[in-house]
Amino acid sequence: MSALFRSRLARALATGVGSAVIAVLLLLGGVFDGAERSSYDMRARAFTTARDGEDEVVLILVDEQSLEWALEAQRQSWPWPRAYYAAIVDFAARANVASLTFDVIYSDDSFYGVSDDQVFADAVERHGRTVAAVFYGRETGREGPFPDYLPRERATVSMDSGDLDRMRSVERALFPVPELSAAAAAFGNVSIAPDPDGIYRRSPLVNSFRGDAVPSLALATWLVGVSEAEDGPAAPGSRTLQIDERSASIGDLTIPLDRSANMIVRFEAGARERERYSAAGIIQSEIRLASGSEEAPVVHPEELEGRHVMVGFSAAGLYDLRPMPVDGAAAGVEFHAAMLENLLSGRFMRQAPLLVDLLYVVVLAFLAGFATAMARAFSMTVVALVGAPLLPVILSSAAYAGGYWMPLVVPAAAGTIGAVSAAVLNYMTEGKERRFIKGAFSQYLSPAVIEKLLEDPSRLQLGGERRELTIFFSDLQGFTSLSEGLTPDELIALLNDYLSDMTDIVTESGGTVDKFEGDAIIAFWNAPLDVPDHPNVAVSAALECQRRLDELRPAFRDRVGRDLYMRIGLNTGEAVVGNMGSRSRFDYTMLGDAVNLAARLEGVNKQFGTYTMISESTASTLSDGIACRELGRIAVVGRSEPVRVYEPMPADVYHAGRRRFQTFSRALARYYDGDFEGARADFLALADDRPAQKYAEKCRALAADPPESWNGVWVMESK
Repeated sequence: MSALFRSRLARALATGVGSAVIAVLLLLGGVFDGAERSSYDMRARAFTTARDGEDEVVLILVDEQSLEWALEAQRQSWPWPRAYYAAIVDFAARANVASLTFDVIYSDDSFYGVSDDQVFADAVERHGRTVAAVFYGRETGREGPFPDYLPRERATVSMDSGDLDRMRSVERALFPVPELSAAAAAFGNVSIAPDPDGIYRRSPLVNSFRGDAVPSLALATWLVGVSEAEDGPAAPGSRTLQIDERSASIGDLTIPLDRSANMIVRFEAGARERERYSAAGIIQSEIRLASGSEEAPVVHPEELEGRHVMVGFSAAGLYDLRPMPVDGAAAGVEFHAAMLENLLSGRFMRQAPLLVDLLYVVVLAFLAGFATAMARAFSMTVVALVGAPLLPVILSSAAYAGGYWMPLVVPAAAGTIGAVSAAVLNYMTEGKERRFIKGAFSQYLSPAVIEKLLEDPSRLQLGGERRELTIFFSDLQGFTSLSEGLTPDELIALLNDYLSDMTDIVTESGGTVDKFEGDAIIAFWNAPLDVPDHPNVAVSAALECQRRLDELRPAFRDRVGRDLYMRIGLNTGEAVVGNMGSRSRFDYTMLGDAVNLAARLEGVNKQFGTYTMISESTASTLSDGIACRELGRIAVVGRSEPVRVYEPMPADVYHAGRRRFQTFSRALARYYDGDFEGARADFLALADDRPAQKYAEKCRALAADPPESWNGVWVMESK
């Protein structure tokens, strides 16, 4: 063993041990707890799956549509009469659902009188499988034991006193009104606390209330559904819950718990993918069925047969939206539904014991530091540096897929620290470390942005990052043929004048010019510095570019003998942005599907005869000063998913041509419906509208040879 190798080995062992110590300190000190929770959310979103069949748990939501229906069709403002909820219960009974759960606390008497509460309670009692919500807390609600009118055996489960002492204790409660309390089959706790970052990820199965074990809403629902399915009707209090060190068991079901005796919810459905129904549709259906109306119900009872139904609020004004790993503003009932799905499927998320987590982060951190220090070639050093954060990502993601929450950020951070330290030590002792990154930003950022970066250099991160951008692609119409008629000097002078004016508009609005490709300009907003309301800023800049070109057009016509027109495509979406290229030469640029779509939209202008086109993601956030007309749903080359596109314009321009745009919109609706002849007639009426004439040609071809299936998407055959 050579002295050099012994030195390297000693350095590697020291670095590995140092990395391991850092990992332990980071884990026990909770330094990256917030980042760890965020990484868990990313894994949750990555491993959600689309629904491929009927959900076992479905939602009935009081949504914006329901509120509008009640107000417009029934002249009923909020709050609703309890009779509305009685109609939902009657429909659930008609559908023979496995259980019906209300994530609504009816703690106050109905605004419409006691008789209204009784109508609701009578429906609940007839159904026999309805679970009501109770709010148990430490500050909210009344003190004292269960009220006499609430059957205690329906609101509790059986637990040993020693197990109950380990549960979170609550002293106050908000119970349903007496009429509903006497009728409900079970009661569940809807009080859940978010993690320190405000995200809802876990919930206790039971709480201790005045010496009794009160179940969560999901557990109460599961108990009602299981009792009904297996043993016949039975109150939750007849079931016994047992708690051991890291799990709870009730009957044949074993539920893993975290270190605080909470159940970590496994979110297996993507954001807003769980099957849901509007409360208005359910109520209307029950009214029609109960009255014997010949009008078909909005929802057929067999759609809900045998399924677990949960009722909640999703309208923004009803204030029951909660951030969850898969959705930043989900209806609160979504959490209870996900928890119930875990109980029904037996698929849970487990948290490993602390000792296992410690061993895991120590091994990964040690390996990162040791491997980097032992690397002899530059390529091996790069592999070790990349592997230090990447290996924890892979292992922790695999663990998540298997139902385990393993640390990701701590081993990645400690391993990275160890790997970088080892690389620096190698450079200092053997001269093998090289400088990777050089900054050169003045060529594509405005002087104003450069000044801001000089004031706060931390705003500019070397390397790449994922950010939401609004991306701009522009191109001069017919530039190739135009350039053939100019001398090189004339061509360069024309381009310099044109590009200077357009670039000034982009940079003065806070945009970053990515590059020029001949006459094309590629730019983006919201990197490297934040640009608030960047879609609106970018579209305003695009319209200003078109306005400025209108001003310059006569002068350019005198120089080249023809009018110059510019096509612009804009899209808003996530992209990777940062310094990309080789170590010696790189550009601050962007990559991603959102970038490709913006480039395609610029070219799609040719198909529609337009000059500025934006995607739906950009149009959805525009201010009142900018108006849009929908151009259609298109599928661009290289992208399977269709996208809705719009033509933006100043609001005064839109209002001046409002009738023309309304006719276009009506024709477009007919086109979507497959009424090609009717759409063509409307489009032909707009003789001076280029997109309308393009659609008229398209409709003529479709009418002559109708497609076998039609979804209203115009498939672009070229870029």
